[in-house]
Amino acid sequence: MGQTIPFACQDWASTKAAYRFLCNKRVNEHDILSGHFQASAERLRATQGPVLIVQDTTTFSYQRERTELVGYTGKTSIRTARHGLQQPLTQCGILMHSSLAITAEGLPLGLAAVKFWTRSQFKGCMALKRHVNPTRVPIEQKESYRWLENMRQSTALLGEPARCIHIGDRESDIDELFCTAYD
Repeated sequence: MGQTIPFACQDWASTKAAYRFLCNKRVNEHDILSGHFQASAERLRATQGPVLIVQDTTTFSYQRERTELVGYTGKTSIRTARHGLQQPLTQCGILMHSSLAITAEGLPLGLAAVKFWTRSQFKGCMALKRHVNPTRVPIEQKESYRWLENMRQSTALLGEPARCIHIGDRESDIDELFCTAYD
């Protein structure tokens, strides 16, 4: 756990098998996590009362010479260059938006939905607003759509929408999300 794939696999045959598995187009994160999702749904059915569905995004940052091979996650605080000048550092990695189901007493029931993605390019919000009016772009084409997808997936998985209380930070302040919750 926490080691590189070659170190964890210990021999070339096992390492090659792991890389083939990860590159297989027929395998996706939902298939891998489906057993966990079903266990979360079973734990929910074994409880009474409201269930909190907490959504948030996590960034997995990696250091790579060529950041475009992994994907971009954002820009971080500035670092000092050789001549004392400061410059921004573009981060690469994977973004994960997850929905964790917990009871009102704080007992974790498991994940109800997960969405992974990377950005093929990174531009700050201000750079994008100069070229595209964000109010004219449909929600399905925005990264914010992950909030709606996770709400739908977790509600469908758990099967009891009246018990689900969805919680998000200020990034979830989206009109379409409130309409989806109401529906």
